[in-house]
Amino acid sequence: MRTTLKIILPLIVSVATVSLFFAAYQVRTEKSALRSDLSHRAEILGESLQESVEPLLDRAADKSLQRLVERFGQREHLKGVAVYSKAAAVLAITSGLPPALKMRPTAATRAAQEDTGVGEFLSAEQTAAANEDFHSPIHIYALPLHHNGEIAGTLVLFHDTGHIDRQVSRTLRDSLLNALVQTFLITGLAVILVQWTFTGPLTRTAKWLRTLRTGQANAPPAVSNGEILDEIHHEVKHLARDLDTARAAAEEEARLRDSSASLWTAERLHVSLRNKLREKPLYVVSNREPYMHVFSENEKSINIIVPASGVVTALEPVLRACNGTWIANGSGSADREVVDAHDRLRVPPDRPSYTLRRVWLSDEEDKGYYEGFSNEGLWPLCHIAHTRPVFRPEDWLQYQKINRRFADAVLQEMEGTDSPILLAQDYHFALLPRMVKEARPDARVAIFWHIPWPNPEVFGICPWQRELVDGLLGADLIGFQIQSHCNNFLETVDRVLEAITEWDRFAVNRQGHVTRVRPYPISVAFPENSRGANESRSAGSERAALCTQMGIEASLLGIGVDRVDYTKGILERFRGIERFFDMNPAYQQRFTFVQIGAPSRTDIERYKNFLAEVSAEAERINSRFQTSRWKPIAFLKKHHSHEEIARYYHAASLCMVTSLHDGMNLVAKEFIASRQDERGTLILSTFTGAAHDLSDALLVNPYDVSQLSDSIHRALEMSEEEQSTRMQRMRHNVRERNIYRWAAHLLSDLTEIRIELPERAEIPQWS
Repeated sequence: MRTTLKIILPLIVSVATVSLFFAAYQVRTEKSALRSDLSHRAEILGESLQESVEPLLDRAADKSLQRLVERFGQREHLKGVAVYSKAAAVLAITSGLPPALKMRPTAATRAAQEDTGVGEFLSAEQTAAANEDFHSPIHIYALPLHHNGEIAGTLVLFHDTGHIDRQVSRTLRDSLLNALVQTFLITGLAVILVQWTFTGPLTRTAKWLRTLRTGQANAPPAVSNGEILDEIHHEVKHLARDLDTARAAAEEEARLRDSSASLWTAERLHVSLRNKLREKPLYVVSNREPYMHVFSENEKSINIIVPASGVVTALEPVLRACNGTWIANGSGSADREVVDAHDRLRVPPDRPSYTLRRVWLSDEEDKGYYEGFSNEGLWPLCHIAHTRPVFRPEDWLQYQKINRRFADAVLQEMEGTDSPILLAQDYHFALLPRMVKEARPDARVAIFWHIPWPNPEVFGICPWQRELVDGLLGADLIGFQIQSHCNNFLETVDRVLEAITEWDRFAVNRQGHVTRVRPYPISVAFPENSRGANESRSAGSERAALCTQMGIEASLLGIGVDRVDYTKGILERFRGIERFFDMNPAYQQRFTFVQIGAPSRTDIERYKNFLAEVSAEAERINSRFQTSRWKPIAFLKKHHSHEEIARYYHAASLCMVTSLHDGMNLVAKEFIASRQDERGTLILSTFTGAAHDLSDALLVNPYDVSQLSDSIHRALEMSEEEQSTRMQRMRHNVRERNIYRWAAHLLSDLTEIRIELPERAEIPQWS
């Protein structure tokens, strides 16, 4: 309450002062108006009497002048009338006037001298000074009287002004009362508003912080939009979240030390790499940006989208820790609206901690570099998915051009930094490591290749294989998903370039520069004790809710989550499901497989046609088996959020990942990480990198339709005990080998590489 009073007291004083000022102003205005009205009435009455009195002046002894004076002296507030001769003698006067008024007043003398009407107000003190027995305030109005064109006397009207003082007193009393009431009302309202908008939220926030400080779980207090403390509350929420995160991290580290475990967390990655980087910034380059700005539908506002990416999850803690820079393609419709003159902005939006540098591509450049060479050439080449790669000379020119543009942007950002550290991402930037290394030989450069690397015979299809391999060997460290991809790369180097391949330590020495080649299996962030709204209900109730949402009836669900890409084995999966229903008719009208298929790269003809093929195959199979309330395949052709997908993961009895060839495939690991109930079965293609880590999944050849059918049946018939045993082991693997471990090992190896510069080598400065 004392805090409220401290805030309210200046307001009370201000309101009271203003109210008193207006009360005084109102009293003064009222008094002036009343006096003006009285003066005006005196003038009108005086002029009327003047016309009646002047003809009677030559008959001064006549009683008619006295009768006239007596008759007019009965008017309201008129105390009396007097007529004085030119010599100031009383010719006629209203009876009852004080004796002192029989002497011609000063106003009458001035009226005779100036030959005009003269009025004046006399206070009670002034009248008392002239006559001790007379104490009334009066108004005197005098007019000159004429006879034969000369001044013959004066007419004087005496008005009692006591009513003016009484009216002014009443006005003053009412004004002060109004001021008092207004002060109390405004003060009371202010107290309520301050309690509601300031002290109340502040008290709730303080109470919340006390509970957090003592380690108690408590939801943050709600704050209305436009709240005066909104900004402070926003920052306090971040502070509280950091406190909670730090406490959880400390508890987890203590538990791990006690159990001699070595789980990597975001906080541990933050601390570890901050020490290894030694306050140096990390530079990351990728085609996809971590934050995208897009216009709303009405284009009146800008929304922020965070693209789904495990790389963002892993690298953001490092970039925040070292104030790093992320260079990426600015692909959002509103991206240009939010950058500065150097195409930079600070991110994340709620807590700017590192720099996002955007590089701009025209539609023609994007079509050649991204859609053409990267995704119609390198993607099918590396995935060996029986889709013929397309290599056009014009696409190759755009690929070189865009790699150079990104390299130039990287070098600009590195300017002024000694021994910078760069991590490039994926097959879009095979040429960039060499470009950066030639300009900055002191830089530590790594590139992680997220997709498979095929054997040398397959890679030899690419007309520019030598240039691509040479560009990659500009890096100090090349990371692949699994060891066999490393083997294929070294064999490719042996085949296409003159270099020393050191198989004993998996390195390539080309023209005195050593490139290390290592496997770093990527993973997902494992949720620790974070049961959301979806996990709070059982898999059965979630399944029922989803079936109602899709308009079907089913007691068992399967799930597949993929971009609609020909490498994901979606058609083979559907045919395996069709065979399953042929072989196990008892599961018809009981089991539905939900395929979440996000449309991908639809500007490329092969992808557009493939989406049509998948849709047609789902419709064909459904037409064979579906009923009015059930169908075997629910094909959801749209993008889904992480929260939406998590519901399907939680409700599903099985998840199918049947890629024909994949670098890792994180859907398999996401499904396992989401199953905190330790139920469900994973059916996993042996042609994925994930199959090397998740041996407790039901491993299948996606080309074998019978094996797919049998694996679905086995998954649905598997006992809860076996499900739990398998899921526990896979969850332990995903938890221990999470995304933070991937980033820690990759970047730790990179920071430990010793860079030996040629003697007297000068490091070029970017200009």
